[in-house]
Amino acid sequence: MTRLRDRVALITGAASGIGLACARRFADEGASIAGVDLHAPAPEAWKAVEAAAPGAWMVDGVDVRDEDRLREVVDTAAGRFGRIDVLVNAAGVGGGGVAHELDVAEWDRVVDINLKGTFLACKHALRHMVAQGSGCIVNLASVEGLEGMSGTLPYNASKGGVVLLTKNLALDYARHGIRVNCLCPGLIDTPLTAGLTSDDSAPIRDQMIAWHAMKRLGRPEEIAGPALFLASDDASFVTGSALVVDGGWTAGRSIELPGQ
Repeated sequence: MTRLRDRVALITGAASGIGLACARRFADEGASIAGVDLHAPAPEAWKAVEAAAPGAWMVDGVDVRDEDRLREVVDTAAGRFGRIDVLVNAAGVGGGGVAHELDVAEWDRVVDINLKGTFLACKHALRHMVAQGSGCIVNLASVEGLEGMSGTLPYNASKGGVVLLTKNLALDYARHGIRVNCLCPGLIDTPLTAGLTSDDSAPIRDQMIAWHAMKRLGRPEEIAGPALFLASDDASFVTGSALVVDGGWTAGRSIELPGQ
């Protein structure tokens, strides 16, 4: 499996969830891995990445809202590996609330991490991609960036912004040989959704699972596979897309008839 052989992948949010799954899958496909996260990965989890990609580099303590720090990390990764071929923006947070009750600080936290952080990582990776005349960016949006859901205003707004950010970047950078796409997952079993496992949240979790035609949560590995496709030459004519990977969430609502 060498679809990313000799390529360098920079992954934000690489310590857990979808970001870690992407690091593992990309490493298995031959990529050199530079991981960035606010938190450190579990040692055993990162050892699996290093086993497939010797020399894999992980930097924790990085807040994607901090432009100076993010610029430094991106430039260091480019210097360490010689280039940046792929950027995966998997860093993100959840957040809810309705407008008239929402504290501005919560709005800023969610939008700044999910949207501004994605923009900043793109901004500084793109400097290197433009200089080398090639590159690929995969942003993590959400089905909630395509359609609304009650009580999650800042998250919906931030992920909708990621979808349009992706399309604009695709238009602006195609002439530089750079492709930009995003993934719109359904509900994935990650640390981000762990709060839904409590007894109080069980009814909400069950309802959200029921919205998926496949009647289950997705796994991080099931998002890493589509991310690999978008990062590989198999998607060489794909840019500006918002690829839905949602177990049938956005397909519509099925009617359960008696006896079915």
